[in-house]
Amino acid sequence: MPDPTSTDRKRGPIIVSRHGRPALDRTAGPRLNWREYRDWWDRYEAGALAEGQVAPEELKKAVADADLVFASARLRAQQTAARAAPHMQAEYDAVFNEAPLPPPLLPGVRYLPKTWNILARAAWLNGHALDGESVKAARQRAAEAAQKLHDASEDTKVYLAAHGWFNRMLRPELKKLGWKCAYDGGDSYWSFRVYEYR
Repeated sequence: MPDPTSTDRKRGPIIVSRHGRPALDRTAGPRLNWREYRDWWDRYEAGALAEGQVAPEELKKAVADADLVFASARLRAQQTAARAAPHMQAEYDAVFNEAPLPPPLLPGVRYLPKTWNILARAAWLNGHALDGESVKAARQRAAEAAQKLHDASEDTKVYLAAHGWFNRMLRPELKKLGWKCAYDGGDSYWSFRVYEYR
């Protein structure tokens, strides 16, 4: 892993993490119909992290000298930023919010939230948005989010606490702006990537 604490830089690095484990468990029952899942997702989006979590030492070390901290407008991302980088008050911005998960309208079936998550993501990627943000609009938002990180990174080490799928959407947009992933920590809760400007 590259040394993310290096001060010999002209731009960046940018460190992007996924939030910690949410309090609302997507693997837990009961099974839901599509309307109940939509309500579940709304609760998930408003919810906090599960109690008793601390940021991993590797993440805390990586962002210990961050000059600027961002988090999405969601509580779980804000709590993640506060625990990973307690030395900085994060700037909250909805441009970093998770991509929506509108369930397909499947009558007469009941699934666990984790199954609805998969079905909803597949439907959304194929144009299903219900009354929410479309995949096209979310891609445009990801481009705006990447630009915000890029603009903020001049002589500045930036840390963003955000979300699993939206972080994926950020990757190609950061690449277009000249950023390369120098460390890939995966996609699990609390995982992070380090981007360097090349």
